[in-house]
Amino acid sequence: MQRIQVQTAQNVKIAYELASVGDRIIAFLIDIILIGTILMGYSFFLNFINLQISTALTILLAIPFLLYHLLFEIFFNGQSIGKMAMKMKVVMMDGSQPTIGAFIIRWLFRVLDITGTSGSVALVTILISGKGQRLGDIAAGTTVVKLHTQVPVARHELIKQEKSNYIVSYGKVEQLSDSDIAVILESLKIFRNTGNRQPVEATEQKLKILLSIDSDLPTIKFLYTIVRDYNHLTSGLE
Repeated sequence: MQRIQVQTAQNVKIAYELASVGDRIIAFLIDIILIGTILMGYSFFLNFINLQISTALTILLAIPFLLYHLLFEIFFNGQSIGKMAMKMKVVMMDGSQPTIGAFIIRWLFRVLDITGTSGSVALVTILISGKGQRLGDIAAGTTVVKLHTQVPVARHELIKQEKSNYIVSYGKVEQLSDSDIAVILESLKIFRNTGNRQPVEATEQKLKILLSIDSDLPTIKFLYTIVRDYNHLTSGLE
């Protein structure tokens, strides 16, 4: 399982799982089947009504299909329908949302990567790049990562509600925001799922500097204490 590490705005490194070659091939086939099905239906309809159209009009009507990947990735957060089905998306190498320019570059390279070579160039490049990149991705500075389903859960469902006599350890946690707590919880989740301590340790150091805290608690216990303190102070149980 290949991964890349990106750094969030909170200076926390988070690993993203790269989409496998198999996943990308399946997504590509889903897109091809979808486009082919629509084109067949379109052709059947024209034959059914016995309508003859000019070559120029045929080309005009084909433009949306030629722009399929570009338009979907621009307007649907880096995803075609095939990528949506396979739960993956295009991102910049730093984990940020690609620009329209980046999407255009990787789309232009499809002719060399995929269309003109039956995908052989894309396949070889992805396998040897080490970062899940075909030529279009290398030129655009993008790659394709897997998305993991996350069910929105309220903070009180993530952290058990504390008793009214709970003693707060770090009152300065009131300086934090819900988004800061979300980063802490994400780093803890990564540690639970992968055993990777880098995100939790980076988060711990960032919090100690931000809140001017000097603590000897183990990293994991410290982070859970921060979350519990914040949960208690913002829940009206004081």
